[in-house]
Amino acid sequence: MRLEDAKPHPGSKKPRGRVGRGIAAGQGASAGLGMRGQNSRSGGGTRPGFEGGQQPLYRRIPKLKGFPIVNRKVYTTINVEKLASLNANTEVNLAFLQEVEILTGAKGPLKILGGGNLNVPLKVQAAAFTSTARNKIEAAGGSCEVLMK
Repeated sequence: MRLEDAKPHPGSKKPRGRVGRGIAAGQGASAGLGMRGQNSRSGGGTRPGFEGGQQPLYRRIPKLKGFPIVNRKVYTTINVEKLASLNANTEVNLAFLQEVEILTGAKGPLKILGGGNLNVPLKVQAAAFTSTARNKIEAAGGSCEVLMK
């Protein structure tokens, strides 16, 4: 098949109808727009979104600022102060925290936040750490290991 062979099917392209060219032409006089009214006049009709004077939908709904993140990362979060009650040199990960019932549910991978104080050295394994959490864990003599998500 060549480019010059690509043609529309016979009868699929019809000529544009000529309206308003006299009664004999079939669509004369009012050109199929009816007798009277806004939509029969030249330039007739309303702008897009017009609802007859009622407050239009685009003005009734609240305006949202910014765009939502499509594939947002959802983490199971915990502050370092919750880890302060654990024994020294404990290996802390998501499964361990659920086992000792510090966390009851998991929405996703574990992320450690820096709220509160920590003075126990721990070996923490998580998908993500905030910078303050990392600083507090390492200042207490512990270590932070980032797991693949």
